Amino acid sequence: MTALAGSVVLVTGANGGIGTQFVHDALARGAAKVYASARTPRDWDDDRIVPVTLDVTDPASVEAAAAQATDVTVLINNAGALPPGASLLDVEVADIRATMEVNFFGPLLVARAFAPALTAHGAGVLIDVHSVASWYHFGGAYSASKAALWAATNSLRLELAPHGVLVTGVHMGYVDTAMAAGADGPKLTTEQLVAAVLDGVEAGETEVLADELTVGTKAALAGPLDALYPGSRPTTV
Repeated sequence: MTALAGSVVLVTGANGGIGTQFVHDALARGAAKVYASARTPRDWDDDRIVPVTLDVTDPASVEAAAAQATDVTVLINNAGALPPGASLLDVEVADIRATMEVNFFGPLLVARAFAPALTAHGAGVLIDVHSVASWYHFGGAYSASKAALWAATNSLRLELAPHGVLVTGVHMGYVDTAMAAGADGPKLTTEQLVAAVLDGVEAGETEVLADELTVGTKAALAGPLDALYPGSRPTTV
């Protein structure tokens, strides 16, 4: 069991819908302090919330945040970005690289920078927010970046477990935020997602599958590839 009461939490991408929910819910579960990080941090009007400037794509910014927040016991890698399109063939290479910087290299750099703080306390927590797109690759560069982060999370779990750090990967479909405003279909609320994540962490879970879509997608990985991706075989002209 991993209690959040008395913890010191840092949330990346804290100004967004999911990030803001993490800030409030961590405090509701007894966190002593929450570092709310963003490229342009805002005032939270709460002494328990410490705004931190953090650009996850800038190594100097990441190192500065880690030097400021040396007492972090729970790190939530939540910051993420969408490319302008889902095609790996048509989108600009610069946009593919930018997506990888935010969604893969960013959280990896943050995890590396804060690993000393997490391991120093003997019971740290690293939460990486992935997506169902880690397993079902409909999103081009976005899916590729989330799949890469999933792989990195699994590797980090093996490295950090001997130091007492719980690493929890989070997978979900659409969430009702600005990022998914144009998407059709069922959406989790930020309250539902964050509650599931923090429940999982407090139960010591290494993976949180937040909705039925994600549960079904993970199960489908064990089946034939053609079943997961119908129409993926080349057509005869």
